[in-house]
Amino acid sequence: MALYEIETQAHIMIAWADGPEHAEALAGKFYPRENIVRVTRRPRDLWVISKGQLGIDEKSRPDDLARDCLNRASGDKLHAIRLYMLETGVDLREAQRIIEANMSIGW
Repeated sequence: MALYEIETQAHIMIAWADGPEHAEALAGKFYPRENIVRVTRRPRDLWVISKGQLGIDEKSRPDDLARDCLNRASGDKLHAIRLYMLETGVDLREAQRIIEANMSIGW
């Protein structure tokens, strides 16, 4: 298996796959409504993202519950916000802030 980068209009996904077709199938399984723009085999078995480039510091740690809500909502931000509000009881503004923050740091 190799590491593949699958780009859609809204996301860049990284997945282990047996080939480009398998990588596309994985993306289609989890994001069936998104069109694939590009599939690239990564040259190494490592994917590195600079925390500084993403604006992540010690104060902005990923929120596991927000990531779970995004996963259950298949990346649909509005649905994820509703789920987060139901799970935590926070208001709309706070749920939106947390979900969007987690989207920006690569949920």
